[in-house]
Amino acid sequence: MARPEGEFMSEKPAAAFTGPELCRYEAHEIVRLLARREISPNDLLEASFQRMAEVEPVINAMPTLCPERAFAAAAALADQQPGPKWLGGLPLGIKDLTLVEGVRTTFGTAGLADFIPQKTDPMVRRIEARGGIVVGKSNTPEMGAGGNTFNAVFGPTRNPWDSSLNPGGSSGGAAAALATGETWLSQGSDHGGSLRTPAAFCGVVGLRPSPGRVANQTEAGFLIEGTSGPMARSVRDCALFLDVMADHNPRSPISYPGCESGSFQEAVLAASPKIRIGFTPDFNGLAPVDEPVRAHLAAVLEKMQAAGATIEETCPQLDGLERTYHTLRGIMWATLTHRMPDKITRHFKPALAENVTFGQGLSMADIADANLDRTRLYHAMVSYFENWDVLACPVVGCLPHQQSEEWVREVGGVRFEGYMDWLRHAFLATVTGLPAISVPVGLGPGGLPVGLQLIGKPRGEAALLAAARAVEMVVGGPLPPIDPIGAADQASDA
Repeated sequence: MARPEGEFMSEKPAAAFTGPELCRYEAHEIVRLLARREISPNDLLEASFQRMAEVEPVINAMPTLCPERAFAAAAALADQQPGPKWLGGLPLGIKDLTLVEGVRTTFGTAGLADFIPQKTDPMVRRIEARGGIVVGKSNTPEMGAGGNTFNAVFGPTRNPWDSSLNPGGSSGGAAAALATGETWLSQGSDHGGSLRTPAAFCGVVGLRPSPGRVANQTEAGFLIEGTSGPMARSVRDCALFLDVMADHNPRSPISYPGCESGSFQEAVLAASPKIRIGFTPDFNGLAPVDEPVRAHLAAVLEKMQAAGATIEETCPQLDGLERTYHTLRGIMWATLTHRMPDKITRHFKPALAENVTFGQGLSMADIADANLDRTRLYHAMVSYFENWDVLACPVVGCLPHQQSEEWVREVGGVRFEGYMDWLRHAFLATVTGLPAISVPVGLGPGGLPVGLQLIGKPRGEAALLAAARAVEMVVGGPLPPIDPIGAADQASDA
């Protein structure tokens, strides 16, 4: 399989891969083979389920599988013809926060441990109508709350690059499944970095779209901070999946159509490194960074500059960002749980219960301040983009920590009090409703992946994906799938 030219920035070579040969391929390559009928959906399903059998005992990324449903879906595709935005029978994962009819959907909480939906989320129906085949549900922390993927129903998901480490959350199962070659695409979701952090920690690509670009149908349809998005092993595959996922859904009050220029993939194919990049390592001191992450990203940006990009360390004024984010998060949890029965909420882990209590205690003044301040922050970003195409920053200020550590207590010498404090780099895109992407930029200390976050202009997914592809080309990516690395493997490599 052809790979981009260039040496992937790395401390040591990527891990070995011993899975089925088809699992090595990128999604767009597989779709092309499907269109030519050189392979079949059944071939892919057999490879996917074989790979899961090989690696799930180590990483626990896809605890709920649906093989009968998947093979039935493949049979139903036999007489359909390829068309635009068509996956042709490509297997993929859906996060365990999203409804799939007849497939156990637990939200990672004990009160819904045996829940089997009777309907499918419209986003998933759209994916399936365009030739995607759901093979299972990826693991998530309880109700998607937290940057570490574990729950009382299925236990922890582990980082494929070192199975003792955190894969990130809340889309940790989706990212780990991609990194090991279980799936070619995975749906994730993001509020406080839930899609971006796992992408960075597992060496894959994750895009948080603008609110409404990928529309779910929820009971709280006017909340815009949480959104579904595509995850993949390469930027081009991420664009392919966004083309499939994005469309207008009249039942979502914030929904709007897909790519204005026709195709996100076309934007990626035209990518050039000659772009204007503003960079901030720490958001004017708000978001601490460990020195190895800071140094690695600085080296990446030097390579971008050498390739023709204009780079300057500059950050907009972000006063009130953290307070505004937490207020909006509190509004979300208070809203989502307002009519939720006690048989579900009484099982919530302490951190989640505290989020709900915080939201319920907000005053009207708190809410008014958040609405006014988020608008001011949005305007600051619009002004910033008069000079810069993207804002580059860390996805997260540290490399993966131990899986047993529920949340990271210290980064860059700064001690944290709250379980979201280490994720402050994620807050800006969420508060301002801007698209943001995590793209792998090589292997750092210990051979662990490092991600670079790019934040784009309002509804600017096409240009953002093109910028991410430019970065990917310059650093020699994307990363191929790997076999999970355990403690014994790490010791033998030392």
